[in-house]
Amino acid sequence: MSKEIMQKNIARAQAYIDQNKESVKQGRMRQDYHFMPQTGWINDPNGLIFYKGKYHIFYQYNPYYGHWDYMHWGHAVSEDLVHWEHLPLALAPSETYDDHYRGGCFSGSAIEHDGKLFLMYTGCTNNGSGFEQTQCIAFSEDGIHFEKYEGNPVLAAPEGVPKHLFRDPKVWKNDGKYYMICGASKNNLAQALLYVSEDMLHWEFFSVLAQSRGEWGYMWECPDFFPLGDKYVLLVSPMGAGERTCVYMVGDFSYETGKFVWDVSGEADWGFDFYAPQSFVDGKGRRLVIGWANAWDWMPFWKDWGPAYREGWCGSFAVPRQVKMNADHTLSFEPVEELETLRGEETVQENVLVEGGREDIPLQDGYAYELKMEVDLKETTASAFSLLLRCDQDRTRQTKITFDLKGQHMYFDRNQADGWSRGVSHSPLRLKEPGVFSVHIFVDTSSIEVFAEDYRTNHSCNVFADRSQDKNFLSVPAGNLKIRSMQTWSLKKTMDC
Repeated sequence: MSKEIMQKNIARAQAYIDQNKESVKQGRMRQDYHFMPQTGWINDPNGLIFYKGKYHIFYQYNPYYGHWDYMHWGHAVSEDLVHWEHLPLALAPSETYDDHYRGGCFSGSAIEHDGKLFLMYTGCTNNGSGFEQTQCIAFSEDGIHFEKYEGNPVLAAPEGVPKHLFRDPKVWKNDGKYYMICGASKNNLAQALLYVSEDMLHWEFFSVLAQSRGEWGYMWECPDFFPLGDKYVLLVSPMGAGERTCVYMVGDFSYETGKFVWDVSGEADWGFDFYAPQSFVDGKGRRLVIGWANAWDWMPFWKDWGPAYREGWCGSFAVPRQVKMNADHTLSFEPVEELETLRGEETVQENVLVEGGREDIPLQDGYAYELKMEVDLKETTASAFSLLLRCDQDRTRQTKITFDLKGQHMYFDRNQADGWSRGVSHSPLRLKEPGVFSVHIFVDTSSIEVFAEDYRTNHSCNVFADRSQDKNFLSVPAGNLKIRSMQTWSLKKTMDC
């Protein structure tokens, strides 16, 4: 009977999507090339996997309107990480452990097991004594239609962990066994709990993989754990850790003890709108991550969700990124090379000396474009420069990206961007002297992603600028800026939904 309930709920949601997708896609803030659903609200990416020759992306989804609520799992596939085909919903609330108006099928991951595609997710419900989160299983023979395991839930919160702070399982296989980490909280400190299984269905506690000492908040959402080079990486989105939206830790791990000891930490993205990324290995052997291009209202600079929800939708995903290990064990997050297929008209400038203190220099017009820039630090005397993006005609609206070369700091200021967005994200820079300072930017209708310092220092923020805000400028207040090369491309639209 429960299988029929889920299918009924999926059919009802799909009927709503089909009825409303044409009107929703007319929204003026809809992205051109970033992944987004056909209607409604999207948050965490789930179950990312390269399965039977295709990229599968699942996601937290409320198809009915542009606010978080009653969570389903959406589903889409791609052959190139750029063009996506929407598939039927994978999961819908239907059981006592995952059917609640303010709960549902929360985040999780995917793995191939016994020739089937398995999903492990958090079921969230409320039976009158507060929200309860448990870990559950669903599986599919064809990778499209899923059935929930009759023995769900397979795991409940251990003693000392609040029932509403036990979620987001990430599962993987090693040496014939299945392992899973889960975000948790104990004594008001964040934890990543490690479990082990022989069959994906019966799980035993192994260890506390890692935990905050107070510096990384009271709860780790959407933890991810993976090998990279000769090290292991723990990636978390911390709650209660100030401005941080996505933190990584690099260190050593032992399968014998279940302990992870890190000695390098950093931020995958310093912007306000990069949250809950999940990684996977694709057919080329790359470790890729995709993150939610938004953030919760508990972030320090609270903002209105902007105009998107008024158009019947809210949220998209950041561009897919490849995780790379640097010699000092810091990480770089580089946009995947497949994004180059989006490129249209190109403008190239090389060996340009920009004299500061004069009128700002126009860049290529556009609201969906890519920019790559290399600054020769040895021949630059300017102490700072800025990119003024998504400006209106008289520049009363603009997003200002400032690179303080002398103070070695970066600022992403969207306070004058659109009337909705708020806040200035900021980060240190680690400039090489003498050397080349690199900047790589992806701009879409309602987002700007800035990658600097060979993709080590990144800022992703939503900017709900009007499409008429298509002017872009380079500003050098004083001194000279030596640009080795600057390339801009218009980008093709792929998300016709």
